[in-house]
Amino acid sequence: MIANFAGREYRLKDRVQGRFSKLKAKTPYSIVFEDENLIAVNKSPGISVGGDRWDESIERLDKQLQRDLTISKIFTVHRIDKETSGLVIFAKDKETHKKLSVAFEKRNIGKTYITIVHGRTSWKETTCDLSLVPNGNKKHQTIIDKFRGKESITSFKCLFSAGNYSVLEVKPQTGRIHQIRVHAAALGHTVVCDALYGKETPIKLSSFKRGWRGDPKEERPLLSRLALHAQELVLPDDRTFYAPLPKDMDSLIKQLEKIKS
Repeated sequence: MIANFAGREYRLKDRVQGRFSKLKAKTPYSIVFEDENLIAVNKSPGISVGGDRWDESIERLDKQLQRDLTISKIFTVHRIDKETSGLVIFAKDKETHKKLSVAFEKRNIGKTYITIVHGRTSWKETTCDLSLVPNGNKKHQTIIDKFRGKESITSFKCLFSAGNYSVLEVKPQTGRIHQIRVHAAALGHTVVCDALYGKETPIKLSSFKRGWRGDPKEERPLLSRLALHAQELVLPDDRTFYAPLPKDMDSLIKQLEKIKS
């Protein structure tokens, strides 16, 4: 299968075919695949996958799925950050939950993310293996600590750079909290709109397009949330789930593509 990504072609594995569901426009997810054992959804940014130890009142994706699909029990297999968009898999039974959890733990699940970072990378591909400690300080940040930290490995590939930004394909081999964000920052390229590890400043077209002549008072940001998207998951049986970029990230990437020369 060939998918067009910001003016380029990238070959992707065939998407898994499953039962698709038409959901309300305001629903913070769309169903990518569903069968009797599991459900894969494309999550919108701003909703937590499961419970939060710091705030028990937050909106939860697992609970909303149970309500919307009238499922008595749904099992959370893995998580992505609240402000991250993209693929999340849930199990419908204990056996499937155990199998998928073990697969994630043993690193038998292929994970691919797309992110936009500050700065132009000096490398085409690189790997960061700095050990990490989740919730390592009072700000609940994940910190780098080679003595107390757990093994953490992230592979980065620069798809292209434009202006003072770079678009990266990221493949985390481990699954630590905020791993991609911390490793990207350690390489000198914080994720765009990352308030916890970098700058929260929204990205506007006028900030990088030469000769922009719009009205500064009327201009709206192209992106005002964490520029990180979980794009693809590959299960041990080679089933592949794919989530297209959300409109805000896609719009920013297309604008950057236009000026990358």
